[in-house]
Amino acid sequence: MAASPFSLENRIAIVTGGGVGIRRSVAIEFARAGADVVVASRKLENLEPVTAEIVKLGRRSFAMAVDVRQEDAVKELVERTVRDLGRLDVMVTPAIPLDVSPDVVVDFLTPEGSMEIVRNCEARKLPLVIATTGHTDAQRKEIESAAHAAAILFSPSMSLVVNLLFKLVRDTSIALKGKGFDVEIIERHHRFKKDSPSGTAMHFARIVQHAMEIPNLVHGREGIVGERPTTEIGVHAVRAGDNVGEHTIIFSALGETLELVHKGYSRDSYARGALLAAKFLANKPAGRYTMSDVLGL
Repeated sequence: MAASPFSLENRIAIVTGGGVGIRRSVAIEFARAGADVVVASRKLENLEPVTAEIVKLGRRSFAMAVDVRQEDAVKELVERTVRDLGRLDVMVTPAIPLDVSPDVVVDFLTPEGSMEIVRNCEARKLPLVIATTGHTDAQRKEIESAAHAAAILFSPSMSLVVNLLFKLVRDTSIALKGKGFDVEIIERHHRFKKDSPSGTAMHFARIVQHAMEIPNLVHGREGIVGERPTTEIGVHAVRAGDNVGEHTIIFSALGETLELVHKGYSRDSYARGALLAAKFLANKPAGRYTMSDVLGL
């Protein structure tokens, strides 16, 4: 199993909501980095396979059924963790207690919930990694404004490879501008994803639009639409099964096609990228940062 690119050796962590989705991946990534991890959620049955995997990695772990909306239940979780494991170093939770000033906050929420975190971190000058997608233009402007008061890293994807692909798409768009290439973008995600197209697909589209000066986006096509004009980029969203995320950017001219593709096979890559971003952002001054800064691109 691949080693973690950062160290949490002998740290003690709590991950609430750690039975499913991205927080499950965060809990496993913490264990790979050397931490003992307590996982909590309202459904205990979701947690038992996670604790088993953490123990298999050689770390201590236990699961506890907790509703994080109940202050007394969270207090009991913290007290048991300190009693059983000795102390608490890291806590992953959707709430930021007023008596806690973390080194950095990581946001994996809905856009609406994300903006509450942004305002909280702006007011308290807490570094913030925003891993949520689907923000409106108005919300993105509010995030940009908040970066005057706090260090904010905002990216449409936490995947390191996707962020490298952003650069490759930009370079390709510049190289092929005005040379007769059509551009289409196809993204695939699981059936539970709420926004469409994905924030990552839209970021790819904006990169191409800016570099190739293509004004229009078309989301799917139907009926007799006529020949494809050169002034549009097609953006297509597929929703099926449990697909973690795939993005294909097609550059096609008469006689040849180039496809740039990223495929995600688990959420571990997004958790790993978010944690590396958090490590990068801690102690940074107020300002706007991206994953390109993390990668040194």
